[in-house]
Amino acid sequence: MMPGPAAHLPKEILESYEVLDHRHASSILAGEFPLQLAEMCEALSSFRFRKSEIVIGGGNESKIPKNFSTLMRPSGWEEKKLQADMTIDGTTVRSESHKIDYVKGRVALDLEWNSKDQTFDRDLLAFRAFFEYDRISVGVLVTRGPRLHLLFKTLGIQSKYGASTTHWGKLTPRLESGRGGGCPILALGITEKLFLPDE
Repeated sequence: MMPGPAAHLPKEILESYEVLDHRHASSILAGEFPLQLAEMCEALSSFRFRKSEIVIGGGNESKIPKNFSTLMRPSGWEEKKLQADMTIDGTTVRSESHKIDYVKGRVALDLEWNSKDQTFDRDLLAFRAFFEYDRISVGVLVTRGPRLHLLFKTLGIQSKYGASTTHWGKLTPRLESGRGGGCPILALGITEKLFLPDE
């Protein structure tokens, strides 16, 4: 883990999220993209998840990403996909990346709440491609933090959030092994401090 993210991230983020500052991502955000950093921190500070949203079963329509989108989209964060055409021996070959959920300027962000953990490979490959083609300068990945399984166990829903889904323990080894290439990436793990029991 890179030292010193406290110099660039607000106290409420550091208290509510696990932080891994890979390749000085927070320094780049603070120095080059203060508007995007401020908008992200505002959304991250406002984000909460409720018991009713995580205990319900069924499908791919989790309310968690939808709720996060309501915090990000009004500020102009858009879903984007990279498309590149290469000519090889006179033949044009088209290459497309996995989409990134939120892009604004040269900053990209993805939220992975409860997908198959291989989704991280697609996310990191997309960040890497966008970075190598000079479309972004930094990426941010938000996922479940390392202690949320204790909350889920208390609620009796741990089977819904298994070891092979997207969470901190599946993301950090991928970052440390270089799956994102040279792209600076700020990883944020959602903690139990953002949980709200339903009234």
